[in-house]
Amino acid sequence: MPLTLTAFERHLLAGGDCEARALAMRILVAAAEMLGANELVEIASAHVDGCLYHGDGGVEFAERLVAGGGKVAVSTTLNVGALDLLHPERVRSGSHARFMARRQMEAYRSLGCTPTWTCAPYQAGHRPAFGEQVAWGESNAIAFCNSVLGARTERYGDFLDACCAVTARAPLYGLHTSEARRATVVIDASRVPPDLAARDVFYAVLGTWLGRALGEGEIGVIGGLDAHPTEDQLKALGAAAASSGAVALFHVAGVTPEAPTVEDALGHQPAGRRLVLTGLDLSAAADRLTTAVPGSGASLVLDAVAVGSPHFSVQEFDRLVSLLDGIRFRVPFYACTGRGVLEQLERTGQREALERAGVVLIVDTCVVVTPILPVGGGVLMTCSGKFAHYGPATTGFETVFGSLEDCVRSAAEGRVVRAEGVWSW
Repeated sequence: MPLTLTAFERHLLAGGDCEARALAMRILVAAAEMLGANELVEIASAHVDGCLYHGDGGVEFAERLVAGGGKVAVSTTLNVGALDLLHPERVRSGSHARFMARRQMEAYRSLGCTPTWTCAPYQAGHRPAFGEQVAWGESNAIAFCNSVLGARTERYGDFLDACCAVTARAPLYGLHTSEARRATVVIDASRVPPDLAARDVFYAVLGTWLGRALGEGEIGVIGGLDAHPTEDQLKALGAAAASSGAVALFHVAGVTPEAPTVEDALGHQPAGRRLVLTGLDLSAAADRLTTAVPGSGASLVLDAVAVGSPHFSVQEFDRLVSLLDGIRFRVPFYACTGRGVLEQLERTGQREALERAGVVLIVDTCVVVTPILPVGGGVLMTCSGKFAHYGPATTGFETVFGSLEDCVRSAAEGRVVRAEGVWSW
């Protein structure tokens, strides 16, 4: 069936509101037709990833929307930019890139977006209701929105996310529909030891495995897990799965809102596949997250540590502070977070404790997308599955994956120290 527009949508398309909304509607209609959507759906909010500078074309697009009288029509938060606006001296970009990155960030503010500058808007108060239709960019945010909050979004990239925000519309297809959200693959996690399932480090590895295990269009439901994951653990799971396999929705039986049971997640229909999660599966997934001379382990000299992809939460900083215990780091230790979390760290006095130990706090951006890490490359350690996945290609550093505890010990000693064998049982 051809795409059908309402009278109001035709009004926007014809330029009856403003040129910016007409432009956004033309792009949105073309995308909807390409995707095979029969209609558009009204959205309640958006999260825009297009504010990150990748080239001058992105700046020109945002500024054209502003020049055309554009304003976002729904509550819209902003993903990371290419600058730490509070600490601009930490970014090594050239003058042109810095100038254009700031212009791009300012253009989105002019459109009426909330300048959250975080890849974890759900930690900054942007939490759409269960079943609410939204349009979010940023892979981890999409996975969290769909899976943990139970709101409905497809994968919106640059600059379709901005078009959705300006028109308050999105193509009605895919994960916006109930049928597409039904699980098709059952993962039996009953063999995972309870003590491992309680650890933060487990969820990044589980997500890495999940992203690679699922095929295109498959949605998994994890059953038999003897734990009730925290939001940060689910955040890590979704971020790693979205990085390794473009997962935009997962279910955990008895935990996530659309999966009271495995059968509910399946829509009470037969599963297309059933998988049993083993220690060998997890061990192989964990190994994939380490690229720095595999097998050399503790003999590796460490050059930097980076955490906070997705951005570190208040609870994660609480855990980090509890591990410091008066130590000082021998290598740079970067922690990326949002401004809202930074403000809470300042109110509680934790910022001082973190910086005294040598933690470098990065806001508004991330060391994977912005040149902040030391020049020359080397070995980078992280507890983030997403950092580990993208780090070698984007930073020039080889990665070592470990728990947050491993990262703190290694930064204090200046060499890689990891608890080995946690993935075997």
